[in-house]
Amino acid sequence: MIKKVLFTLLQFVLFLLAYVAGIILPIFRLIPSHIMKWADGTRGFEWDGILLMLALFALILLIEAARKRLRSAAPWTALALFLAIGAGLAIKLGVTDLPH
Repeated sequence: MIKKVLFTLLQFVLFLLAYVAGIILPIFRLIPSHIMKWADGTRGFEWDGILLMLALFALILLIEAARKRLRSAAPWTALALFLAIGAGLAIKLGVTDLPH
């Protein structure tokens, strides 16, 4: 049980780092940005960090499936993902305006 909690904590940190990387990398033009733009020209929410987190989640699930541990490890991985999404949105790591 302690081992599962430790791995969940490590995955939480990994997902949170992926979220931060998804916010920082478009600033340096290392990945394209996926900012929602409204009809009046204002910008909305940046999806980059969440998209990277979901891609990492899919990769981790594929690894767990290959190791035949999907049934026992997937709920803990999903918990780490949801906690990281909540923490990332709660501390508002998003950059509101990117340079043009």
